[in-house]
Amino acid sequence: MTKKKKTKQLTSHQISYLRGLGHHLKPVAMVGKEGLSDSVLASVNQVLLAHELIKIKVQDNSPLDRKEAATELAGLTGSTLVHVLGKTALLYRENPDRAIDKKIIFP
Repeated sequence: MTKKKKTKQLTSHQISYLRGLGHHLKPVAMVGKEGLSDSVLASVNQVLLAHELIKIKVQDNSPLDRKEAATELAGLTGSTLVHVLGKTALLYRENPDRAIDKKIIFP
């Protein structure tokens, strides 16, 4: 597997704000029977660049527990695990190259 990357620490207010933003999002990647394969990591990295905040779904046939998969995925992609609810995880990674009008700005 790939090396773990450093993640950004968020305050409880920032986490709460991101949870609110992520409520309406649909999962954009699935962790299935292959676990955290290179294709899943590449896909998640690509989507994080485009959106900064994404939902991931851990399917029943995944070899990893939902929390374990979410924590591992966050570490491998350099993102922050915002929240795990059921089989869905919310990940955030700031993209400094993203247009200012499309960036997530914390209140």
